[in-house]
Amino acid sequence: MAGTMLWRVRTTLPDRPGTLAALAQRCGEAGVNILGMQIFPGLDEVTDEFVLRTPPGWSDLRVAELLASAGGCDMVIQPANEAALADQPTRYVQAARHVLERPMSFPEVVAQLFDAEAEAPPGVVHDTMELRVADVDVQLHRTAPFTATEHARGSAMADLVNDVLDRSRESAAIGTTPPVRRLGTGSTPDLVVSGETVTALIDGVAVGIGEVLGATEDDENVRIVNLRVDPAWQRRGIGTRLLVDTAKLAHMLGADEILLTTQSDNQAVLPMVLAAGMRGRIRMAGDLLTVKVPVRDLKPLDR
Repeated sequence: MAGTMLWRVRTTLPDRPGTLAALAQRCGEAGVNILGMQIFPGLDEVTDEFVLRTPPGWSDLRVAELLASAGGCDMVIQPANEAALADQPTRYVQAARHVLERPMSFPEVVAQLFDAEAEAPPGVVHDTMELRVADVDVQLHRTAPFTATEHARGSAMADLVNDVLDRSRESAAIGTTPPVRRLGTGSTPDLVVSGETVTALIDGVAVGIGEVLGATEDDENVRIVNLRVDPAWQRRGIGTRLLVDTAKLAHMLGADEILLTTQSDNQAVLPMVLAAGMRGRIRMAGDLLTVKVPVRDLKPLDR
């Protein structure tokens, strides 16, 4: 219908018979069509999410008045588009398939699934859902409070990722390491600190490097870290040792946190952080994966 408007609406309604019927009647009298609905039950109240099509010229205030006339309260009202009409079970199935194919996409997928953001909106009252993937915290933020049902769904998605990671670790443990080029005769690297760099040396040959770069634009206490390991010496724990010592060096240089950035399909980053015994926060944005790790409690680096 030309000129009509779509709204995504959340509201709390009393949990008693006839409440939805009263809302449907008010909508019908106002010429408002209910196109979609999700129910999040509670003990005494129910949180409902609707996709409404209103006549032209309606404002969020008028939508709020309509809901209030049917007993609605605690409303979050946002303009929507046709994407809001997507079938919800289908969205969850597609999200699960995406996570199975690319576990590192978990932050981005769940943020889209719950219409949330990975970063807290500054100066805006919001709710936060925190999910644990191995020892990494993933936070989601949005204006509308997360319901108990959504917390349960988010935890189920996190469990799915944990299962995938566990199977990946098991496969790696029983697999064979492909033949690689050997440099020198040693296998345990010496880690040498110079300025803002940690270098992994084997028989005097550099096989890896960790660099503490500048601070991020939005926080001078967060230093960017760059790690590189010679491909011939990867999957030997060198990256993990470099990460630990580079994190300690960053802390000595005044950082409270470090930030690693890599391609979203890099499957080595999360296992490396976990092997280092660190906790972090991961975020997926497009083709980039970022991991922010606190370093303020690390012991000083032996130099």
